[in-house]
Amino acid sequence: MTPSEPAETRTEDRPTRPPVAQTATLAEIAREAGVSAPTVSKVLNGRADVAPATRTRVEGLLRAHGYRRRRAEATRSPLIDLVFHELESAWAMEVIRGVENVARDAGLSVVLSESAGRLTPGRSWADQVAARRPHGVVLVLSGLDESQRALLTSRSIPFVVMDPAGDPGADVPSIGATNWQGGLAATRHLVELGHRRIGAISGPPQMMCSRARVDGYRAALETAGLPVDPEMVKTGDFHHETGYRLGRELLARPDRPTAVFAGNDLQALGLYEAARELGLRIPEDVSVVGFDDLPVARWVGPPLTTVRQPLTEMAEAAARLVLELGRTDEVPAATRVELATSLVVRASTGAPPLAGS
Repeated sequence: MTPSEPAETRTEDRPTRPPVAQTATLAEIAREAGVSAPTVSKVLNGRADVAPATRTRVEGLLRAHGYRRRRAEATRSPLIDLVFHELESAWAMEVIRGVENVARDAGLSVVLSESAGRLTPGRSWADQVAARRPHGVVLVLSGLDESQRALLTSRSIPFVVMDPAGDPGADVPSIGATNWQGGLAATRHLVELGHRRIGAISGPPQMMCSRARVDGYRAALETAGLPVDPEMVKTGDFHHETGYRLGRELLARPDRPTAVFAGNDLQALGLYEAARELGLRIPEDVSVVGFDDLPVARWVGPPLTTVRQPLTEMAEAAARLVLELGRTDEVPAATRVELATSLVVRASTGAPPLAGS
């Protein structure tokens, strides 16, 4: 192949983009759908004045043809869309701060969305994003179904998943943290202090980060030659109330653990409340380790030992990546970045009580 050959010939050789995507035009898609080209344009732009059946037919053809609007043709709003599955904790504020930092430097604003606890936003959200035409989308603990991915791809709206709930797929750029290493470090710290009965309160089992932290916990116990007691591992949901409820269950046991690794700081704070109600002192009677290192971890009494997850830096990396992806028409290689976690030792951990050693 020589440089003088037409661009269409060169791009057809890419394995990541089907050949028909280079030849199908809006007019051809319109003829196949039995509608006008302006109607196809309305669907592409997320306009509401298109009949649902027509929209579905056109979207199907756009996906079938692998249609992808050229970056140069895509008029963008000065926005980054930031999507959370939940927006109710200090954890989310750290993420918002990171995306805002990058958006501000780029002269952009941030649009916040919440999917009401669902790990995939609703269809109406995807239509709204198509209508807004942002520079890109950052999804936090969320993902996209195939139709949503196709919709954003056809509009040349790049997206990045931060802290993916499940496997985002080999072709989905994502930013995460070393969750397994964090769970290992937290539990190893407790083992080195002399604890032998160590409980855990995990996050939701369907979330990849939660499973990785518990796997790290198990690996630390097994490496130390300690048994993993399933009764000492409680499945939570990353909320304070669940940390309190499951914390009471663990600490009220006759063979209660002398230390607990909570899957995040909010659950650790719930565990603090349970310990106080049961008349137990931290760390004299029970040691506690959290995960995240939210600002509140330094303020509680005693200050919380926790695994620092660089949330703001992760959010900044996700925002920078989505803007970088928006600057090129090339289909990027799969991008998976994991930022390092680190153990922050404070006053909530110590040697086990003599009776429990």
